[in-house]
Amino acid sequence: MMNRRFLITGAIFGILAVILGAFAAHGLKENLSPESLSSFETGVRFQMYHAFLMLILGGLDFPGRIRTNWLFYLLLLGVILFSGSIYFLATKELSGIDFSSIALVTPLGGSLLIISWTILLLNFIKLKKK
Repeated sequence: MMNRRFLITGAIFGILAVILGAFAAHGLKENLSPESLSSFETGVRFQMYHAFLMLILGGLDFPGRIRTNWLFYLLLLGVILFSGSIYFLATKELSGIDFSSIALVTPLGGSLLIISWTILLLNFIKLKKK
């Protein structure tokens, strides 16, 4: 059974990653330091990785609604906090806004993504051998 919310969220993450990646390559390249541009691109890359993961998960049939809910929200928040905070931190020289206060959000988002992958691993380990 397809899980629409994973598929829709994956598609949205993918669309935004392509737009933000193109924006970085064409609009930010001349205006950001190489370090900031590299950080921005890291955010885009991780967002796209997790867009693909959401699309893959949307096509899987997971037993148990709670696990699916947990996985969805951990991935959603993880990508938003991890990639989103990187986007803000990388563009602070352009916006003139010091986003340093949100710097701790990045590892929190990364931790949520690690937890998501761990949940997946544990579910895969529990699969019955055929």
